Amino acid sequence: MTTDPLAPSPDADLPPGAHLPHHPEFLWRAPEPKKNYDVVIVGGGGHGLATAHYLARNHGITNVAVLERGWLAGGNMARNTTLIRSNYLWDESAGIYEHSLKLWEGLEDELGYPILFSQRGVLNLAHTEQDVRDSIRRVEANRLNGIDAEWLDPKQVAHVCPIVNTSADIRYPVLGATFQPRGGIAKHDYVAWGFARSASDAGIDIIQNCEVTGFVTDVDRVTGVETNLGRIGAGTVALCAAGHTSTLTDQLGFRVPIQSHPLQALVSELLEPIHPTVVMSNAVHVYVSQAHKGELVMGAGVDSYNGYGQRGAFHIIERQMAAAVELFPVFGRARLLRTWGGIVDVTPDASPIVGATPYENLYLNCGWGTGGFKATPGVGWCLAHTVATGTPHAINAPFALDRFVTGRLIDEHGAAAVAH
Repeated sequence: MTTDPLAPSPDADLPPGAHLPHHPEFLWRAPEPKKNYDVVIVGGGGHGLATAHYLARNHGITNVAVLERGWLAGGNMARNTTLIRSNYLWDESAGIYEHSLKLWEGLEDELGYPILFSQRGVLNLAHTEQDVRDSIRRVEANRLNGIDAEWLDPKQVAHVCPIVNTSADIRYPVLGATFQPRGGIAKHDYVAWGFARSASDAGIDIIQNCEVTGFVTDVDRVTGVETNLGRIGAGTVALCAAGHTSTLTDQLGFRVPIQSHPLQALVSELLEPIHPTVVMSNAVHVYVSQAHKGELVMGAGVDSYNGYGQRGAFHIIERQMAAAVELFPVFGRARLLRTWGGIVDVTPDASPIVGATPYENLYLNCGWGTGGFKATPGVGWCLAHTVATGTPHAINAPFALDRFVTGRLIDEHGAAAVAH
């Protein structure tokens, strides 16, 4: 396999003296594609790799190919801010994210691979009276769903994260926050490598630099995919291509209700450990955590225009930094190291699409917006079940494509939990 030449050292985020059990180039096989597979997964990011892992682990299906047009996990999986939480408002959303969080809690042992999962807690700040009302409503909804959630007043916020500016005389005064103690972060590259190693060890083929350029169909079935490496036959196809999903479904003659936008993030220079948790603010579109090796990882709001460019507009970053410095004065002199952008796929109700399509043997997984990373093991589990059995898992059944026809939407817009 080949790795991104600009990627950091594989051991860069591990504690001093610790090393990965193997470097990435030795973690999975690099086979030539076979002519036919029982299942073809399009997209070698976190969701595609997790689906492959659970097809093998839960269902014994190993004649599977994961096709990645670039390098493994080089799309959104390498371009997110690694936040993990499950404190969403609606029952359906809470169900799939809590299922995922429970899997995160045992994933390192399951994969036998370090993923640096750190349950340091997630704070969602409230800056207005309406924020407060919405946040308390969400805390109560979380508790009804058995999800750990607390409402903190400003003094309690300062106790959990002393570096947050809780003064009353700033543009965005902190009136309180929700807190999920079980939330946190994980190392995205290691998560992908762990899933890839597990799938490869089970006999699943992971094929990089393999771009799907078309589909072979027979009435209402997809019988294969055309790629730059040739035609590959498929018994079942699962699309896990995130923001590029619509470019694939357009070739099949049906549309999905998603829009793709750049989402920007950045990291600072290395700093001493000072930030104990994850802090988010939907009102000002900034979220901040500190990675294991010391850099601040910060994200912004979604750029308003549609596009597939993996960068965004400077004014978004400028507003993000202004808000971050106000909320965290201690970081006022920190230097910016680098920025990047991912491609988020947003649906009209800010909830994902996971399930059947107009083609009998074609399944869809897209529309996660800014919530894709945290859902990685959960959606892999549910999509694997859907592919293996031909019927949706109870957890992903509400996220069917036809809800946009029936009106059974899961509207996370304005729920103070949509972003990130």
